[in-house]
Amino acid sequence: MVLDKIENPNDLKTLSLEEMNQLAEEIRKAILNRVSKVGGHVGPNLGIVETTIAMHYVFNSPIDKIVFDVSHQCYPHKILTGRKRGFLEEEEFDNVSGYTNPDESEHDIFRVGHTSTSISLACGLAKARDLKKEKGNIIALIGDGSLSGGEAFEGLDNAAELNSNFIVIVNDNDMSIAPNYGGLYKNLKQLRETEGKAECNFFKALGFDYCYVKNGNNIQELIQTFKKVKDIDHPIVVHIQTLKGKGLEYAENNKEAWHWSIPFEIEKGKKKIDKNTNTQTYPEITAKYLEKKAKEDEKVMVITPATPGICGFTPEFRKELGKQFIDVGIAEEHAIAYGSGLAKNGTKPIIAISSSFIQRTYDQLSQDLAMNNSGAVILVYRNGISGTDMTHLGGFDIPLISNIPNIVYLAPTCQEEYLSMLEWGIEQNKHSVVIRVPNDIAIQRNLLVQKDYYNINEYKIEEQGEKVAIIALGNFYSLGKTVKEKLQEKLNINATLINPRYITGIDTKVLEEIKKEHELVITLEDGILEGGFGEKITRFYGNSNMKVLNFGAKKEFADRVPLQELYQKYHLTEDLIVSDIIDVMK
Repeated sequence: MVLDKIENPNDLKTLSLEEMNQLAEEIRKAILNRVSKVGGHVGPNLGIVETTIAMHYVFNSPIDKIVFDVSHQCYPHKILTGRKRGFLEEEEFDNVSGYTNPDESEHDIFRVGHTSTSISLACGLAKARDLKKEKGNIIALIGDGSLSGGEAFEGLDNAAELNSNFIVIVNDNDMSIAPNYGGLYKNLKQLRETEGKAECNFFKALGFDYCYVKNGNNIQELIQTFKKVKDIDHPIVVHIQTLKGKGLEYAENNKEAWHWSIPFEIEKGKKKIDKNTNTQTYPEITAKYLEKKAKEDEKVMVITPATPGICGFTPEFRKELGKQFIDVGIAEEHAIAYGSGLAKNGTKPIIAISSSFIQRTYDQLSQDLAMNNSGAVILVYRNGISGTDMTHLGGFDIPLISNIPNIVYLAPTCQEEYLSMLEWGIEQNKHSVVIRVPNDIAIQRNLLVQKDYYNINEYKIEEQGEKVAIIALGNFYSLGKTVKEKLQEKLNINATLINPRYITGIDTKVLEEIKKEHELVITLEDGILEGGFGEKITRFYGNSNMKVLNFGAKKEFADRVPLQELYQKYHLTEDLIVSDIIDVMK
């Protein structure tokens, strides 16, 4: 194997073209070996193999600095920079993350997991190089899908003013996570069709020099081009056309489904789904509900920023909704402001977004949406404490969203409550409504749920008791119920169980009432404690004799720590919670 010879990028420089082509196939096999077993980004990495080989052959990393946008395409880079065992040997998988990570290698400049950042980061590196009068190439590698993000444009706009070396490699595979959307992609299409010769050229208009590589999966062509631009003394865009999923037929044919995958069988592409077919997920329920709602009401509009799959918005769903659905591309800020404008002009927008990505929208949530009391509905998916890479944690949305005035942030505990809140949010127009979509399978509690939620911050006492009050928010309502059962079993305490429903405030009436028959209040929330929901309760009882215990996550960037390990660390198991309650009540 040629890969046996490669421990660092310098080893590439001794290879023949034939050996490099063989190496490309060996890298693809290594990628598939890993992702088929543990999951990961399939299509982006298979498509960028030749580019990565050519980059490391021509440039001299880490003196020449390569910044990967979003890191969806960093696996070949990791394999060539001393981390191939993390793809070849199963026992080494956990030692290599799915994103660039400076703790792993000097060849990784930044931790990156969110998109559209590479040009801005690289721009800073280039300016610092120039201020220090140093040499070296600065290369930003960005996919065409990431160009729709506002930060990418801001970075390009600024970088074009540099009077020094700056290389942007645009990896154009005519695809984002889902199909691309936006006017920019019409120009990229023109450039592909004319092999870079179209008079209308977005990059040249900004002030960049420009060159085009038609076959971005041809190592020889790439090496020739990279040699021409190496040590260039001004900003240039190298626009390369590649094939997403290259070398894996079903990934080439179904690019959206194979952008990222859970473990799968390589031969047939069959995904190893461990799911009870009799249960439904919240994305499935949401899509079914919104499809029916859109058919009944032409004012309903569904919006997502480039992540329809995680919300259950399949290609069939999107086709069915037609003009009532839009994927705005990787443009979360625009999605929020766009939804605010739709609501202000009398339509009913529903914006679906991941918790990790809603972090990018704080100013729009505050200024464009809440300050204007626009009646849009935002659905926050993939929220809560998780064992994911630190770039995609979902535990920060509660402090971020719940402390913005005018927003009503709701936390349903079951399917009936969720659909009721969603219906109310869509039909009302007095508030900006955000719903924290539960993560579990869509359980039914056979509740008779209320039809409106205009009595903001009104908690619901589900089971009346004494001594201990358990305020269990959203995802952790079922945990609260098991804690109540344990208290009855171990201490013969019939605790009060409360479903707060509203994340954005406190029910002073209920909290005052609790003082009469209770000694201790505990709060359970699936997110970080600092600035979170529980602290609101603690603050209320600050000048009283009531004891309060807040249970949630520590404020930290936990990186790929197993979820059960985090629950143990944060005392979020029923036994540890009850133990803490016993200690306090002594």
